[in-house]
This record gives sequence, structure tokens and C-alpha cells, in this order.
Amino acid sequence: MHTTLLILAAGMGSRYGGMKQVDPFGPSGETITDYSIYDAIRAGFDRFVFVISPGMEEEFRASYVRKFPSHLKVDYVIQSIDNIPEGFELPGNRVKPWGTAHAVLMAKDAIKEPFAVINADDFYGRESYRIMRDFLVRSGGELSGHYCMVGFELQKTVSEHGSVARGVCQVDGQGYLKGMIERTKVFLKDGNIVYADEDGSVHPLQRKDTVSMNLFGFTPDFFAHIEDVFRVFIKDHIENPKAELYIPLVVDKLINTGKARMSVLQTPESWFGVTYQEDRPTVLSAIRTLVDNGLYPEALWD
Repeated sequence: MHTTLLILAAGMGSRYGGMKQVDPFGPSGETITDYSIYDAIRAGFDRFVFVISPGMEEEFRASYVRKFPSHLKVDYVIQSIDNIPEGFELPGNRVKPWGTAHAVLMAKDAIKEPFAVINADDFYGRESYRIMRDFLVRSGGELSGHYCMVGFELQKTVSEHGSVARGVCQVDGQGYLKGMIERTKVFLKDGNIVYADEDGSVHPLQRKDTVSMNLFGFTPDFFAHIEDVFRVFIKDHIENPKAELYIPLVVDKLINTGKARMSVLQTPESWFGVTYQEDRPTVLSAIRTLVDNGLYPEALWD
């Protein structure tokens, strides 16, 4: 079965301070995305689609397309803030993208097979991709509406240098997602993990809570669901210059209305990423260790 990896790379990394999607972290100049693609290939994924912003096209072609093996199927789609449903007009004060769900929606005409979604700047580990693809292959012949996600322990996903956004999950006894709440400001405070509401009030979280790191698996029918939810979202939030529609919000709505179910897959891998510039030394050291231990070659694409 053909499976595609959809890579969300449109965000410019405002907190990080640059285009971390093309920043080198490996010993031969590899990006985090390079390692994701390398792991996904070994797991059996055979096509890769990037979601990029309009201003990234030239650098994307120079940094990614040219260095990959010629047989690798690599495409891209553009996430433009003016790509909104008919009948709505983009406000003049809108400058940021509409969120990760909107980014996925941009690929609706490019993907016709089961696919996984990842963030370009997150390292998920080889086993996570194998687990994901195995699920997509097993469930590929099932009825639409059975999705999956790879969950990570919250305590393994926070940054010491500032707040992060995490989808906090509730999982039932059969391994299905009961609900997911996107906490946009999760941070460490006095040795504990907490989140802040929009009004600034602070609440505790459990260290072993399962969280989404945007490693999802979908069948193509998911695009139609996003369109439906996004149209309602735009109607309600068109005038809010900071409003974003996240994948977990769409998933949570589908589960609560009985339109979909989502299996939560456990992975033995450790996640790491670069939300802030201060996270960079940790990631550099982690990748160096993986290379030294023989899990990756010194140069991925030689």
C-alpha cells in the first residue's frame, strides 16, 4: 500500500527566531526533517508532501529537493492565509497562518492515499514511523473515519526555555482517544508542569499525561471533515487576527460527534524538538549521540 508523509513546514518559527525547518542539526548539515524522512523511508513511506509558506519556495527547492535521491517522490503545497472558503474576505490585519488543520487542508488535492502528518521541526524517532505506517497499512481497507496518533508522555515534551503548545489527551481502556484539549501555553513552574488559560490563570498537568505532538495518521476523507469544521471556524473567528484552527480541535470535534475514532499508539521513542534557540544545543547533542551509536550514518544522503 502507498503511504504519504505530510510535513508541516509553513510556520516561520517566530519563537525560535528563524526558519528552523531548514536549519542544520546533523554532522553533515542535515535538518531534523531529513532524519524524519530517513526514518519514514525505512518504515515504508514512499511519498513526501511538504506544506510551506509562499516565501519559502525558493529556499525549499534549494535546500530539500536538490539533495534528496532522484527516486524519492517529493512534492509541496502552499499554505496561504488568503486560501479561505468562498463568501469570506480576508481581514487586512491578518498576517499569520490559520493553524495546523488549515495546513493539512492545503494538501487535499495532492493526497489520495492514507497519510501521516508531522511537524517539520520535531524529531519522533524511527520506531514511531514504523508503528504509524503499520497502522495505516492495517486499517487502509477499513471504512473511513478510523484514524490514529502516536502519543508521548508530557514530561518528555516540555522546554526549559519557555511555553509550548500541547494537545492533552484522554484515552479509554481500549486505546481510543476520548478527547483532546489543545493547551497553547504549557510550561515549567517551580518544578511542576502547568498550563495557562487565555485569561492568564494557571492550572497543573500530570507529568505522565499523554500528549499529541502532531504525529497523526489519516485516511483522505479527513480533508472533507476539516473543510466543514474550518468553514464554521472562519465564520466565528474571521475578525480575530490570532485565531488558529489546530488538528486536535478538529479531531476532538469529530470524536465528540461520533464521526470518527482515533487509536492512540504508544511508542518507545523519545521526542525532541527546537521551539526556542536555547533548545538547539540539546538537539545537536542528541543527534550526535544517535550517529555515534550507529543509528544514523554520518551523512544521510551520500
